[in-house]
Amino acid sequence: MRAKTAIEQTILQVIEPVAEQLGLVIVRVRLFGREKRKVLQIMAERAADHQMGIKDCTALSRAISAVIDVEDPIPGAYELEVSSPGIERPLTVIEDFERWAGHTAKLELDRLVEGRRRFKGVLGGLDGDNIVIDLEGEAESALMPFNWISDAHLVMSDALLKMNTDSKETKS
Repeated sequence: MRAKTAIEQTILQVIEPVAEQLGLVIVRVRLFGREKRKVLQIMAERAADHQMGIKDCTALSRAISAVIDVEDPIPGAYELEVSSPGIERPLTVIEDFERWAGHTAKLELDRLVEGRRRFKGVLGGLDGDNIVIDLEGEAESALMPFNWISDAHLVMSDALLKMNTDSKETKS
């Protein structure tokens, strides 16, 4: 889920070593738009503390711009956006579901389960390759195979806001 399309996967392969040299982890790569206005969106964070400041964004933007220009995986012109994952961050690797256990998330599946694709609930960690989630209105936890998830992200909450505020206060 870090990169969905073939071109996004190619871009990820090109930029990931550059990000690692800067101590950063690529969270997600997305290429949006049409021929006349394409946007390459890169979300990243520091490997050490999962934060991403303006200086990190600037450094990564400059570093990957040079590599992308040389490798040229994107046909035509594009705009580059480099950012942090934000508070409602996407959950793109299986470890994210363990790391963010106890927080509310929205999941979208690539198939119907009990007549629907979208689910919301509190993450309960992992059970093998399955995501454990306490769905709203359900008495028991559900298991969702990670490879069925096409999109997932955290939902804004007081706990997430507090975590974000606390991490910024400890950095100042």
